[in-house]
Amino acid sequence: MPDPVPEPDEPPKPDAPTAEAPPSVEVLEGGEEVGRLPLPRRPRGEVFGIASQLLGAARIRVMCEDNVSRMGRITGKMKKKMWIREGDLLIVRPWGFQEGKADILFRYSRTQGQYLARRNLLPASMSTFLAPEPTAQDAPTT
Repeated sequence: MPDPVPEPDEPPKPDAPTAEAPPSVEVLEGGEEVGRLPLPRRPRGEVFGIASQLLGAARIRVMCEDNVSRMGRITGKMKKKMWIREGDLLIVRPWGFQEGKADILFRYSRTQGQYLARRNLLPASMSTFLAPEPTAQDAPTT
């Protein structure tokens, strides 16, 4: 009888599953998903902004991180999906041909904004608006 052909060495298969790395998207704080958040793309000219006044017709007055107040416009596909209130943290892209206008690209929830402020991902001018709400321990006693 001829010798059997040796089979290639295969790594042994473990019987029990190995420990998996925790998923990076499922970081929950306050019931909302904040694991992966979009940040402004600086090469494209995107900046942080805070909604300061609602003007109607998908237009919002935005105070940007460069201390310029711009009229923000919610783009077409986001009009029905994005509801913005005064004080919301936004990502805006200023127009290159008109200094006083910008497109609104993304709105952070209150929890996401506080998360970014804790991680020091916001400029100092933006993080002052997103101070955590006072708790019962912080409230003055009378």
